[in-house]
Amino acid sequence: MTRILVADDEKVIADSLVKILAQAGYDASAAYSGEQAVETALQLKPDFLLTDVIMGLMSGVVAGMIVRRSLPDCRVILFSGQANVAPLLKTAEENGHRFELLAKPVAPDKLLDYLANNARRL
Repeated sequence: MTRILVADDEKVIADSLVKILAQAGYDASAAYSGEQAVETALQLKPDFLLTDVIMGLMSGVVAGMIVRRSLPDCRVILFSGQANVAPLLKTAEENGHRFELLAKPVAPDKLLDYLANNARRL
């Protein structure tokens, strides 16, 4: 079963996405900060980290970079509703990390289609 960790500092968004993913048959868990996403990912070893970009002290980009160093097979998918994420993505690329980016709000049907198409490659 494909394991997905959803990270968003907006608890209702993280919990809603976890519920949608679980109903679609994924093993989904939530984290509510970048720091918690890293800690939880290292424990759960997810196939995907689906994370908001802009969160409290640690952005989703930084969390994704840390997770990928320890779990190189974990696919990191960023989502954001803010236009000012380009500098964070550029920093990630300069450090050798390319992440996929989805627009927020994430449409459940598009997310499920995306995961179904990409989970087959795992």
